[in-house]
Amino acid sequence: MEYREYPPSAELAPFVKCFWSLESDDEVHERERIFPDGSIELILHYRDFFRKYDEAGNAVIQPRSFFHGQLKRYFELQPMGKVGVFSVRFHPAGLRPFVPFSIDEITDLTAPTAKAWEEKAAQLETDLLAAESTEQRIAVIEIFLLSQLNRDHVDPTVEKCVEQIIEQSGITSVDEIAQQQAIGKRVLERRFQQSVGLSPKLFARIVRFNYALQLIEKRDFSNFTTVAYEGGFYDQAHFIKDFYDFTGLNPKQYFSENLEMVRFFNLG
Repeated sequence: MEYREYPPSAELAPFVKCFWSLESDDEVHERERIFPDGSIELILHYRDFFRKYDEAGNAVIQPRSFFHGQLKRYFELQPMGKVGVFSVRFHPAGLRPFVPFSIDEITDLTAPTAKAWEEKAAQLETDLLAAESTEQRIAVIEIFLLSQLNRDHVDPTVEKCVEQIIEQSGITSVDEIAQQQAIGKRVLERRFQQSVGLSPKLFARIVRFNYALQLIEKRDFSNFTTVAYEGGFYDQAHFIKDFYDFTGLNPKQYFSENLEMVRFFNLG
């Protein structure tokens, strides 16, 4: 499969991290795990559909277009044929200014775009499917998103907290962040849920996990205790617990898996 990322326009850059495409002209049917990465996606399948499996092995076929909210746990995806995926990857608090609902309403869920845009969602899907290239899809979605942008739903305090957590690789405490931003901890947690879809503590855990995942992928360490220490974990046991919570695997099992999509999404 070929994975490519594309930058957003300057107007959308504060909200959209990137656009990406995933394609394969060959039939693909291998199941792959998807790990939490702190992002929210707007996804379009313009070729064949994907099956999504939960931890219990229950499967559903994903819609043609949809939001995928923040993840708290892993799930598995299985292409059902030829792959053609286009996605908008929002910054952690980036979707909120485009939708009329609190982002925690779609956490761990696949949500129809009509939840946000009602009858306009069907026309957007039609226009995206009619596009003949990724560049054309980007042009379509950028015009649409700018038409839906509501800056009243931007929360600068939450955005600053998100930036701080990412800059510190998740190795920080909510109390410290709240104090530095001069905001009460409970108020921060409520506003974080509304804009990001997760508590600040869980978001920081996910950021820290992805930082540790990058350390593992570099393989520049002598043992997992070193990764735990560099990743800001209390000890190796806490590191392994977080790793399992988010992936369903321990670090050694991770090495034995060929997780192509993880390398696209979590390590790209």
